Amino acid sequence: MDLEFGRGMRSPQRDSWKTTMLLAYQSLGVVYGDLSISPLYVFKSTFAEDIQHSDTNEEIFGVLSFVFWTLTLIPLIKYVSIVLRAHDNGEGGTFALYSLICRHANVSLLPNRQIADEELSTYKLERNAETVDKTSVKVWLEKHKNLHTALLIMVLIGTCMVIGDGVLTPAISVFSAVSGLEFSLSKDHHEYAVIPITCVILAFLFALQHFGTHRVGFIFAPIVLAWLLCMSALGLYNIIHWNPHVYQALNPYYMFKFLKKTRKYGWMSLGGILLCMTGSEAMFADLGHFSYSAIQLAFTSLVYPTLILAYMGQAAYLSKHHDFYSNSQVGFYIAVPDKVRWPVLVLAILASVVGSQAIISGTFSIINQSQSLSCFPRVKVVHTSEKIHGQIYIPEINWLLMILCIAVTVGFRDTKHMGNASGLAVITVMLVTTFLTSLVIMVCWHKPPLLALGFLLFFGSVEALYFSASLIKFLEGAWLPILLALILMAVMLVWHITTIKKYEFDLQNKVTLEWLLALGDKLGMVRVPGIGLVYTDLTSGVPANFSRFVTNLPAFHKVLVFVCVKSVPVPYVFPAERYLVGRVGPPGHRSYRCIVRYGYRDVHQDVDSFETELIESLAMFIKLNASYRCSEVSQSEQLEEWEPGLTVIGSNTLRDHASYDLQDSVQHSAASVEVADSPGGTGLESNSSKQVRFFIDSLVVSPEADKQVAEELEALAAAREAGTAFILGHSHVQCKPGSSVVKKLTVVGYNFLRRNCRGPDVVLRVPPASLLEVGMVYVL
Repeated sequence: MDLEFGRGMRSPQRDSWKTTMLLAYQSLGVVYGDLSISPLYVFKSTFAEDIQHSDTNEEIFGVLSFVFWTLTLIPLIKYVSIVLRAHDNGEGGTFALYSLICRHANVSLLPNRQIADEELSTYKLERNAETVDKTSVKVWLEKHKNLHTALLIMVLIGTCMVIGDGVLTPAISVFSAVSGLEFSLSKDHHEYAVIPITCVILAFLFALQHFGTHRVGFIFAPIVLAWLLCMSALGLYNIIHWNPHVYQALNPYYMFKFLKKTRKYGWMSLGGILLCMTGSEAMFADLGHFSYSAIQLAFTSLVYPTLILAYMGQAAYLSKHHDFYSNSQVGFYIAVPDKVRWPVLVLAILASVVGSQAIISGTFSIINQSQSLSCFPRVKVVHTSEKIHGQIYIPEINWLLMILCIAVTVGFRDTKHMGNASGLAVITVMLVTTFLTSLVIMVCWHKPPLLALGFLLFFGSVEALYFSASLIKFLEGAWLPILLALILMAVMLVWHITTIKKYEFDLQNKVTLEWLLALGDKLGMVRVPGIGLVYTDLTSGVPANFSRFVTNLPAFHKVLVFVCVKSVPVPYVFPAERYLVGRVGPPGHRSYRCIVRYGYRDVHQDVDSFETELIESLAMFIKLNASYRCSEVSQSEQLEEWEPGLTVIGSNTLRDHASYDLQDSVQHSAASVEVADSPGGTGLESNSSKQVRFFIDSLVVSPEADKQVAEELEALAAAREAGTAFILGHSHVQCKPGSSVVKKLTVVGYNFLRRNCRGPDVVLRVPPASLLEVGMVYVL
């Protein structure tokens, strides 16, 4: 991604032709690494056992015809021409389609939704919802709650298969590349060399992940470009030297001739042919890193013709060679001349590493998106680049993927089983994308249902044919992605369902503002110096865990902020729109509510910048709130009120208002307050010196209001200097007596995941010295 929000936030039409060419070149290393190495194993997987390469060449020409039309229909027509247009503010992937559908139809299962979220810059609709009549499909979707759950489950199935592909693609890619050693080593040496070398390369690949893609990314595009040019050169050589008439096999007649001869076994071999489109989903998933025109240009002008030449070259060579001692030799390296076999082998291994890197990074990204939608247990997300937004690393997932990849390599030991497993994962993701895109065509683009149905039936039937051929290989490797998907699906559903139930429990047990205000007189409440940040999922009211805290310990900080960190169905939220700020109680109570909004591709800020921006937002809110109350005319360009006491500070506010420095005291409300942390404070603050600047405008307010603002800012500055405490709930979930077995198992599973995964303090990046946890038992 580009700085901050990447090119996905801009319209692709704004890119000049030079920018488009540069992006198209860069996309080779990120987007097309996986797709470009598919010729290494397609023919080898196809001719593994199901069909034989005969003297009539009907099999090889039929497979070539299938490969050509599959690459033409799915990657070229479906993805490049249609699916890439269904982007979400320039972002692609399964969650982007789901996000689009949720914004245009009320089918989201996310809690704490607000009307204010619909006014975000990235929350744009294709048309004004008020001016568009609701279609019968949209009404049907919104009416049935079960369909909302079914839609989410479908998205999660696609997500699970993408994660499964993150296990299988590195294994089959590196193994297929290293398998070229069989033509340079004896059979005994080959058997003992390929597996260890593959495992070493995989371990090295995963060990490099914590450095981040950006540190080695500059060499990715040249490697893939060199590999594509190498394949096209080999393809042209084999076509000219062995069979110049191989182009005739592109006639779809050869597909029917192939199926007529091979019958059931030809249909089963489709599970190997579908591997030719492995990596096509990356064009859509990585759309936000580049632009539609760049990805379209790279595929149509270079990747697509190169792949066709590579497959035609292999078919041309095989059409003149039939004396193989085993079908395992029907592969890529058999068509490589001996003189260049070693350089091609080295280049193939490098290209396989690049292709594996792309799917590993994509796995990190989709798990982060799942976590933002409360569909995955909390994991530590590390932002590996300060300049490039979206490049992340998840330590736990990285090492788990490495272990599973090596286990798959050692367990299967051949391309056939790996190909069957990888093929089922790939085609399942494509089926999910096809279904979601058909919904986007109807619900978001407002096209006739017949058009969406035609899209679904045409591409869905092609993919369903390949899906059936993969599923029949269940006992020959296809069981692995299904097993991984079932495990991941169980984890995701347990976490999501229990999280929603916990939110509903909080919603039912929250206390009123009046209760909090009256409690001070009853218990003799004490206000201690400092700022207390109370984290909650609620966007209104006082959470039950805080009421329990103050009931047992009648004291809290002089400045109290109820912080709600929530996800919204958009890819990104601009920093100037991230905070919704309001009061809880009268100004003298010094209690506020701050709702912090993140998109599903956003990475949470570190605690220092978050704390600084939060206090700046509070100071700006205090001043603007006073001017808003005193002004007869609403400052609509500066301030918008969505709910009672909730205010979003627009980008113009942060950019246009002047700021001034003031040391140690607040002399005037039109100035700024600068606070330096003291290491000898309460022990809650960081030892490093921080400066917090309050951005205050120069709007004219009454002298009385001006004095109140100054007092409130002074109290905020003094509290910040005293230190900040982060108050989080430490939850334990229990079942009600008489609950069903399924519910009990769900709660047991959730508690297990909660204890063995990262806590909310790690996800929110709370410093341990400033953390205060409040125990809370949820009875569901």
